[in-house]
Amino acid sequence: MIERASPVLAAPPSAAWARQRERGSPFLLRVMAYVSLRFGRSFSRCILYGIAVYFFLFAPGARRSSNAYLRLALGRAPTARDRFRHILTFATTIHDRVFFANGQCEQFKISIAGADVMMKQLRGRGAMLLGAHMGSFEVIRSVGRLYGGIRVTMAMYEDNARKINSILAAINPALEPDIVPLGRIGAMLDIAARLDQGAFVGVLGDRTLDDRTAGENTVGDGTCGRENEQAVTLLGRRAHLPLGPLRAAAILRCPVYFMAGLYRGKNEYHVVFAKVADFSQVAAGEKRGAAITAAMEKYASLLDEYCRSDPYNWFNFFDFWHAER
Repeated sequence: MIERASPVLAAPPSAAWARQRERGSPFLLRVMAYVSLRFGRSFSRCILYGIAVYFFLFAPGARRSSNAYLRLALGRAPTARDRFRHILTFATTIHDRVFFANGQCEQFKISIAGADVMMKQLRGRGAMLLGAHMGSFEVIRSVGRLYGGIRVTMAMYEDNARKINSILAAINPALEPDIVPLGRIGAMLDIAARLDQGAFVGVLGDRTLDDRTAGENTVGDGTCGRENEQAVTLLGRRAHLPLGPLRAAAILRCPVYFMAGLYRGKNEYHVVFAKVADFSQVAAGEKRGAAITAAMEKYASLLDEYCRSDPYNWFNFFDFWHAER
């Protein structure tokens, strides 16, 4: 049962977000990391502004998607300043990875909501952290290290895992990130092993795995993907979110917590943990299906809340609502 579940976590190349070309290179990342660590965050942010201006001017697709999202999150027409701030926030969270990956957390003011919930969870088996492409995951990993060496593993699609490993190696060659590559047989067993060891396993749950604009609807193993999504209301519009992470948590019978590391300007981050569901006592059958549906509604509600409270922190620079139909 566990190994059969893994194909629903495989990202097909048809997905719009998976097809997007990544810009940058390990060499440029190493240069930026060197400048940042040698001359400090304040100086290197001057370069960061230049990079953000470049993408603001020469990435029209991302600009259109940002505009569509911000219109919903802000409840008004976004200004050019809003759109630039969105891009700059994204660039800042990437830039700050340099300092988090090198253990320089003291440069930041980090507040935490829900720390008591997470500390209680430490007394038992591990849990799944269900996040989104929102804010910084590295600040969450850093918080884990600060709180008595809490182990935080990231589960992500294999191509993305390679990119993240390349980025982190460019920043700190001595760093060995704990990443479970999804989309292969055995991934669920690896996740189960991490949970049994008391680790928190982070998964991002805000991107579906198919691209209906391309007329395809697969989940990586040739099967129809509609049943692997759930329709929710997000920012007042219909959206589809993948059920794979919550189904995996249900099979593994572990608790699920929402996570977000929100950038709030200057050197300030706010980390959020909130309970989504606890599948440890939910048996298979109709009750499990109902529990998954309820958990998805809770996750969507939390995502909606933080998109509105911290609108510049959501980084899906593609036509997210094309699935509205």
